[in-house]
Amino acid sequence: MSTNQPGSGTWTYRSLINNPDLTADFDTLEFGRANLKIDISPEGILSGKIFDTGWELTLKGSAQYGNPATLWFQGSGIVSGAPWVYDYLCYIVPHIPNGVNQVPALVGSICRVIPHPNGNGGTSPAGVVASFYAVLQSPE
Repeated sequence: MSTNQPGSGTWTYRSLINNPDLTADFDTLEFGRANLKIDISPEGILSGKIFDTGWELTLKGSAQYGNPATLWFQGSGIVSGAPWVYDYLCYIVPHIPNGVNQVPALVGSICRVIPHPNGNGGTSPAGVVASFYAVLQSPE
């Protein structure tokens, strides 16, 4: 569904662990990366998916337009046989008046709602919060 609503499109998503240690190596901060496909209806209903090779979560949520616009959504699905659920809250970054070639961006937080296997024999616990940003690949 093509809506042309602000926030709709395909985004490159990256999330980072919230570590305040300025000396931490940047590569140790990665929480996740994916493609983020968002469709927003004229009524503000958000749907879509967050995905990469071999996994996908279905998105459901809403958009509230203001200054800045706010998107809230939940991603859920089965990954490697286990349920995954994450909550997302983000803002559409407004145009910066002196910006040059500004790429549309989303900035926000992600929270793991339920625990799931971490792929190394352990568990990724519920309640972990990370920061994320996404930049627009293509509008819908």
